[in-house]
Amino acid sequence: MLLEICAFNIQSCFVAQDAGASRIELCADQAQGGTTPSYGWLRYVREHITIPVFPMVRPRGGGFVYDEHELAIMRKDIIAIKQLGFPGIAIGIQRSNEEIDIEEMKRMVSLAYPMQVTCHKAFDKTPDAAASLEALINTGCARVLTSGLQKTATEGAAVLHALQQQAAGRIIIMPGGGVRSGNIGLLAKETGCIEFHSSALVTKDNDDIADKEEIKKLLANIHQ
Repeated sequence: MLLEICAFNIQSCFVAQDAGASRIELCADQAQGGTTPSYGWLRYVREHITIPVFPMVRPRGGGFVYDEHELAIMRKDIIAIKQLGFPGIAIGIQRSNEEIDIEEMKRMVSLAYPMQVTCHKAFDKTPDAAASLEALINTGCARVLTSGLQKTATEGAAVLHALQQQAAGRIIIMPGGGVRSGNIGLLAKETGCIEFHSSALVTKDNDDIADKEEIKKLLANIHQ
């Protein structure tokens, strides 16, 4: 079992590492749901964090339909992240009909290689989860972060289980969205998934810093 922590600041990176998390998704701007971290932050993380870190590649908040200028910025960010030696990225691109933009995703995966690519929760906007999953597999994405097309992973547990069965080892299904120490054990049993994603935020007054004890509880309960 693997636990990825979504870190919105450098403090959360150190907390995640010290608490025993397996990987970090690195994001700026929690209020916007995560955007690309600054270059200085990326460099600092590479110098001080030893567990795998996947930076978010997202030029702005809002939707996931991007124009040519934004796509060009994303490509430059991917190149910079790869040059810094990160092992992977998180990215998601939609078409105007809310389907995953498979051709653009394929280009981004190719550009990112040999980094792994996680398709983030842009996936949860798709009108057809099964078809989108097959298309993502064909792009070469390593995993998809999803709450089963629902607000939270617990609400989407049945869809997550179906996606895990469909994936059949060809891509990793990583539940995220409301994943907490109190539900991760049941989610693991209900979905059959082996990677999970959580921000480990337990209060609203701690500057969006992950809670070390919550991460430890997540890790303990994931194996129940």
